[in-house]
Amino acid sequence: MADKIIYAMYDDDDRLVRAAKKVVTKGIHVNEVFSPMPIHGIDDVIGVKHTRLGIASFLYGLTGLVLAIWGIKYFNIEDWPMNIGGKPSFSFLENMPAFVPVMFEFTVLCAAHGMALTYMLRNKTLPGMPAENPDPRTTDDRFVMEIRTSENGKFSAEEISSLLQSTEIVELDEKTVK
Repeated sequence: MADKIIYAMYDDDDRLVRAAKKVVTKGIHVNEVFSPMPIHGIDDVIGVKHTRLGIASFLYGLTGLVLAIWGIKYFNIEDWPMNIGGKPSFSFLENMPAFVPVMFEFTVLCAAHGMALTYMLRNKTLPGMPAENPDPRTTDDRFVMEIRTSENGKFSAEEISSLLQSTEIVELDEKTVK
């Protein structure tokens, strides 16, 4: 069975949010919203779940902290101890206050890079991958709401289109996907 995808294009983010609220209150599930900038509050309107990116970031940061502590201990205490400014190189705990900035920076470095890579992998936006936005104007000044008829079984494509026509749309497009 062929699935129809309906794209409703808007020229203002407030109009898109109002239309999304109207569509969702009628019981229609909005699959995706494409916009050139983040739209405040649209996640709650269309029912996007919160991500676990914060938990992943914490784990990447914890990994960075462990690697920084291990590296500092190994390089400065075990492998090549040096007497710099009269500081003893007997144990890690005696030297730790001097290396707190290094541990902090390495924690932030690992958390930021890990989070960025996870985000790009999860959203399939690695360099060289094709864009999945339905219209190139969504990267400039247009806002598009995507509704799939397969996810809205009790509504036909015509009913969804007529409801979207009653909002402040600029353009309405339908696409059939097998």
